[in-house]
Amino acid sequence: MDTNLIFTLCGVGLCGIGFFGFIYHRHLLRRLIAFNLIGNGTFLIMVGFAQRGQGVTDHVIQALVLTGIVVAVAATALGLVLIRRWFQLKGSTQLPEDDAS
Repeated sequence: MDTNLIFTLCGVGLCGIGFFGFIYHRHLLRRLIAFNLIGNGTFLIMVGFAQRGQGVTDHVIQALVLTGIVVAVAATALGLVLIRRWFQLKGSTQLPEDDAS
């Protein structure tokens, strides 16, 4: 088994777990963690595709992944601030149920 295949399969697994968590949970912090899992899985898939052979990697994709990690950290901090503000306003970290009537 090649390392780029391992990175790609682990990335697909993380994306699947994150997608399930994002759909299943109503708690905002758990949804944020699930969204981060989807992002990290995407980064792993990109790193898996960046490897071309024996030690040869595409530096552009690695730079994109590094930039994406920085943006993901900033977006997570913004999400945490918004969740905290939602808790201050509503007193709960759950999303309201949708009325399908």
